[in-house]
Amino acid sequence: MSFQESVSAAWDKIQGMLDSFIVMLPNIVLALIVFFIFFFAARSIKSLVRRLTRRHRQARNLGMVLGRLAQGVVILVGLFVALSIVIPTFKAGDLVQLLGISGVAIGFAFRDILQNFLAGILILLTEPFQIDDQIVFKDFEGTVENIQTRATTIRTYDGRRIVIPNSELFTNSVTVNTAFENRRLEYDVGIGYGDDIEQAKQLMLEAIHSVDIVVKDPAPDVLVMELAESSVNIRARWWINPPRRADALDARDKVITAIKQKLYVENGIDLPYPTRQILFHDQTEATDGDRSRQREGWPAGKKEVPKPSSISGALQRLAEMRTQRNGSQAEDNGDVAPSQQTRTSNPDDNR
Repeated sequence: MSFQESVSAAWDKIQGMLDSFIVMLPNIVLALIVFFIFFFAARSIKSLVRRLTRRHRQARNLGMVLGRLAQGVVILVGLFVALSIVIPTFKAGDLVQLLGISGVAIGFAFRDILQNFLAGILILLTEPFQIDDQIVFKDFEGTVENIQTRATTIRTYDGRRIVIPNSELFTNSVTVNTAFENRRLEYDVGIGYGDDIEQAKQLMLEAIHSVDIVVKDPAPDVLVMELAESSVNIRARWWINPPRRADALDARDKVITAIKQKLYVENGIDLPYPTRQILFHDQTEATDGDRSRQREGWPAGKKEVPKPSSISGALQRLAEMRTQRNGSQAEDNGDVAPSQQTRTSNPDDNR
């Protein structure tokens, strides 16, 4: 085949394709119009579902799920209709068969995405937390801004946005601070060992009750928690409503200020600093070695305090012990000593 014949054959094919495109152009335009109609109809259905469920807080997340599912189904139907207009021989079963064949490969390739998608659907359906809830997840804490099918976004208290994959939220523990109407806060206060515990507890309750933001029912309480190294620790517990972060910080600030004012400033209750006492035990005490009398700490209370021994005192007691021992030996030998003394005191008798 000559070059001219090849060019002529190629041109015939291109011309045939152009003729086919011109013939199909009305169908393509109609298919695009139909697809856009379905697309905008899907968005309208999504907005309608969200508006219907927006007033009910419990059904808000369910409305988001239903809206997104309805949008996806309508767009998929529009795609099938558009393909049927462009390609009259196209059948929906062919596309389903093609998707079934490639489903395994797609599943392995997009495993993480599908996992996050399914986790997002389950979160939206089960509602462990909702939009505007304040949650704590690992090292992140903030307010839930949006729950999408792939990830959940939270706004931290210092103005940052955190995007967390839904699979992480669904398979790990999440603390929801605003799950209930009331929230309990607590703070430990240390008083001196010489202060009256009952008086301190009563003063702390009065200070907590004086704060307006504290809920009266359930009532606040104070409990002795620990005999620490330098203080007696008393835990103050109170409830607030609403349980949001700003309210918690405000209540904590007011309660701690009121407790310090009531205890330390107005009534002179000691709020001791952390201190440590080091005792140098005198190992020369007379009671050392006697477990029934030996001291293990200080003070001794009403018991007799053992006297420490100095070096000179120890030497004096040692000399007294030796003297007593020598005296005892002399008494044991008392019958023999006088006869020996008689013989030595009369030397002239031998002459």
